[in-house]
Amino acid sequence: MPRSVPISKIRNIGIMAHIDAGKTTTTERMLFYSGYLHKIGQVDDGTAFMDYMEQEKERGITITSAATPCIWNKHRINIIDTPGHVDFTAEVQRSLRVLDGAIALFCCVGGVEPQSETVWHQADMYDVPRIAFINKLDRMGADFENVLAMVRSKLNANPVAVQIPMGAEDAFVGIIDLITMKALFFDQQTQGFNFVEEEIPDEYKETAASYRSQMLESVAELDDDLLEKYLEGETLAGHEIKNAIKKGVHDLSIVPVLCGSSLKNIGVQPLLDAVIDYLPSPDEIEYYEGYDIEDGQKKLIRKPKDDEPFSALAFKIISDPYVGKVVFIRIYSGTLSVGKSVENPAVGKKEKILKVLEMHSNKRDEIREAFAGDIVALPSLRFTRTGDTLCDPKHKIIFEKIQFAEPVINQAVEAKTLADQDKLSGLLQKLTEEDPTFKYKIDDESGQTIISGVGELHLEIIVDRLKREFNMPVKVGKPQVAYRETITDTIKRTGEFDNQVAGKNQYGKVEIEITPSERGSGIIIQRAIKNCDLPKHSKHLILAIEKGVRDALLVGPLGYPAVDVTAVITYADYDSEISTELGFQIAANIAVKEACRAAGPVLLEPFFEIEVVSPEEYVGDIIADLNSRRGKIEGITQRGQLQVVKSSAPLSEMFGYVTRLRSVSQGRASYTMVFSHYEQALLKEPNY
Repeated sequence: MPRSVPISKIRNIGIMAHIDAGKTTTTERMLFYSGYLHKIGQVDDGTAFMDYMEQEKERGITITSAATPCIWNKHRINIIDTPGHVDFTAEVQRSLRVLDGAIALFCCVGGVEPQSETVWHQADMYDVPRIAFINKLDRMGADFENVLAMVRSKLNANPVAVQIPMGAEDAFVGIIDLITMKALFFDQQTQGFNFVEEEIPDEYKETAASYRSQMLESVAELDDDLLEKYLEGETLAGHEIKNAIKKGVHDLSIVPVLCGSSLKNIGVQPLLDAVIDYLPSPDEIEYYEGYDIEDGQKKLIRKPKDDEPFSALAFKIISDPYVGKVVFIRIYSGTLSVGKSVENPAVGKKEKILKVLEMHSNKRDEIREAFAGDIVALPSLRFTRTGDTLCDPKHKIIFEKIQFAEPVINQAVEAKTLADQDKLSGLLQKLTEEDPTFKYKIDDESGQTIISGVGELHLEIIVDRLKREFNMPVKVGKPQVAYRETITDTIKRTGEFDNQVAGKNQYGKVEIEITPSERGSGIIIQRAIKNCDLPKHSKHLILAIEKGVRDALLVGPLGYPAVDVTAVITYADYDSEISTELGFQIAANIAVKEACRAAGPVLLEPFFEIEVVSPEEYVGDIIADLNSRRGKIEGITQRGQLQVVKSSAPLSEMFGYVTRLRSVSQGRASYTMVFSHYEQALLKEPNY
């Protein structure tokens, strides 16, 4: 079956921003103007097409990224609407990992807010080309120039305005295209569907000329031929300007900035045009880099062509009530058809493709075949998890996995009846497959089921889904902090094990030195084995020692996972007749546990960066409250009519903060919390 849309006319894009910047509202307009939706949904009314979960409709926020395609000017745009709340940044991260471009949305009042920075840096990590859209120009306090300055200073980016607004707040009437030097007015009777190009009104001509001059100067620097023409005073044609901007977007040297008000139906069609004009198609990415299955250091490439061997990355999993587990994949190369078998090299298993689904938010269409550049969903895969590679069994490759944040908050849950306990475990397992930042475990001592996530809202949504989506009523305990521990001294210890296990003598003797390492470095294991006669093919013995080290650090002397520890294997006593892998593993475990007890273990607690935005009259009370929570005030800045208080505080003191903040500010202040780092706790024992 041939392609319905050439690969050069496909755009895989995400919309990313801080919470409440207007991502879902913008997506709704895109789907409406492209003809996919016949009626615009509203986030505030709970009718947005992309926010299909009950929890999203009630709270007016996006929780899970939703994907849907639309057609614009004979191009197919696969849009992924991502969450803006900090608790769901994993959704943004895994989406950016497989996208070719992104729209960064900024509120014209708030500008570059904390979550805007987080997702921007995530896009930097994956080298995702971006265009920017400054939204909500109709809001009180809108300041276009201020947002440009914030993008430049806070994100270290090079924003280039290709549009400017006509007016602001209540006086916002339209936009000026600096490439065509035309004013665009949008007809509100047709919900902005119709718009007209007119001459720029006299009061905006001088401002438009100044901005156009800045744009031409920035664009000319991207191309030597254009620079020469510009310096000689020649007029640059519209297509020359667009081609230069496209080149700058692809090599991440500039960010073209557009503007409008999605809620007021102004500026969305030009944004769709910009997606096609500036963001890359899959075939404009030269190749995708992966690794050889046998040799993890050997790099392999796949070009985005249909005749290349099939390769894809699984970036998201959902539990569908009708078809069960559904895996979203981005196809990097080759084709995929129903009935085909593909390899999952991470687990060494083959998966049979029974169906290929084209997703439209929570709706789906079955298709027979998918091609390079497509984003599709596959139901009924048995072994595939988030971040796994799928590939042609005859041409194996493995792509780099997606790294996610570790959970920092715990909560006890239990089923209301004993009969439901096993069912609860099965449902939690499903949710961990969906969400890599969610984990659960059965506590060895208490027998309680402990769920872990990245924030209070994250766990609240998980519990709500259990009750409503899976019909599993549960009782929940109070949220608790996920403490860690580390060491403060350098200690060397020898561990020796010589005993019978399962009727076989097991022997091992290992010397290990542990030392504290930098915060955030995790567990580092080094080999510096001297004066031993390990056999030449001793890799399995070394791996057994390393496993013993890691197992010992899972629970330290204070009862929490140990972090920021460097363990150096300095000696291993090998006897060819009695030494075994298990013996070495247990010996290493003994050595590390003894060393940790003697190395001055200390408790670590998670600290969060907190940003509170409030009217000035409440700032004094807010600072006093943060100080009472062991908060460290880092600065106060002005943002329009509001004050921004930046601080850091331990998570253990921030439970229930939203209620207190509402009380202190009469509901007029808002805040965001982002995990920052672990710091030594003041308490010897955690105070629950």
